[in-house]
Amino acid sequence: MIEKQNYGGLEQEFIDYKNASIVVLPVPYDGTSTWLKGADKGPEAILEASANMELYDIETDSEVYTKGIATLDPVMENASPEAMSDAVEMKVDAILNDKKFPVILGGEHSVSIGVFRAFAKHYENYSILQLDAHSDMRDSYEGSDHNHACVMARAKEMATVAQVGIRSSCIEEKHNIDPDRIFYAHEIKESSNWMYDVSEKLKDDVYITIDLDVFDPAYMPSTGTPEPDGLNYREVINFLKLINERHNIIGLDVVELCPNDVNKAPDFLASKLIYQILSMKFCNA
Repeated sequence: MIEKQNYGGLEQEFIDYKNASIVVLPVPYDGTSTWLKGADKGPEAILEASANMELYDIETDSEVYTKGIATLDPVMENASPEAMSDAVEMKVDAILNDKKFPVILGGEHSVSIGVFRAFAKHYENYSILQLDAHSDMRDSYEGSDHNHACVMARAKEMATVAQVGIRSSCIEEKHNIDPDRIFYAHEIKESSNWMYDVSEKLKDDVYITIDLDVFDPAYMPSTGTPEPDGLNYREVINFLKLINERHNIIGLDVVELCPNDVNKAPDFLASKLIYQILSMKFCNA
């Protein structure tokens, strides 16, 4: 079981749920991973690394932690991906009912399905922005339509989607992929306008799901299914800055960290990425 840690290693006055604007929900689930195991250790690694961040964000000249960041006990349901999704949906629904900004820490990408369902109860017309190496558009995989390989097939049933950084897919996914809403990594690298092109595909309200293998393995080797030719950190940050300027970011998940005890840098990248997105979102709030 995950040792309870608070995101950012914050003092007590900033972690009280009642007063917090932001709520972190760890979901250490790794039940459907198909290559390297260990994503269930991802939330704990992100929380541990986050305690070593400087809490002043240079780019936004802000300290977002002062808005309050509460960290909940992890969702430990692991009987099946469907049961886990139900448990996550219930927790995220409660966070949204309390008018707080959810940040979900995976675990593997199947944890996002329950999140999407919860948001669909609260937003009639929203978009899901996926940053990922894999299209994740299988109808089902290994006997489950809640497998990590199916997460975006489930997403498109609830919201409009845009897929960014994709560089791996199987032929069976093609019928689910909208060619106008997928931005392949090799095309991004040849385009000067891709960030605006993605933005044009999104509704005003945008939920962001980030599989860390969207990053090139040179930056993020600690994933279960690393793919070459990914994005770099600055590309992702600049893209999300533009999305934040043009849209209302309503929630966030970061999934598929498969931590390595020898190399802690990827853990820190994940925790810093979250903090910078929160800084963008709340710097003018």
